[in-house]
Amino acid sequence: MTDCLFCRIVAGEIPSTRVHETDDVLAFRDINPKAPVHVLVIPKAHHDDVAAMAAADPGLAGAVLAVAGAVAAAEGLAESGFRVLFNTGPDSGMEVAHAHAHVLGGRPLGAMVGR
Repeated sequence: MTDCLFCRIVAGEIPSTRVHETDDVLAFRDINPKAPVHVLVIPKAHHDDVAAMAAADPGLAGAVLAVAGAVAAAEGLAESGFRVLFNTGPDSGMEVAHAHAHVLGGRPLGAMVGR
């Protein structure tokens, strides 16, 4: 998808600060971080959201989670804790329609959902 921001990052058309990469998954720093560590983990193949990715390729969904764990460990978050978050659909606040996990940590993150 040439109009997808994350597909363009995968293709190298848009620069990113890459922190981890496999044949199928790319992890890079979020340009608008919500925590001291905020890394996006995306499949290189386009899937609109995590539900579509899991339905189409469960192995890829597992690979995205494995990279999320590897990123958290590499960023020093394993002991203090971290959050892995997938947004799906308009009510979630999803901004880019390409499956992606947010790996967040580096400080206490508080409640999952504001009241």
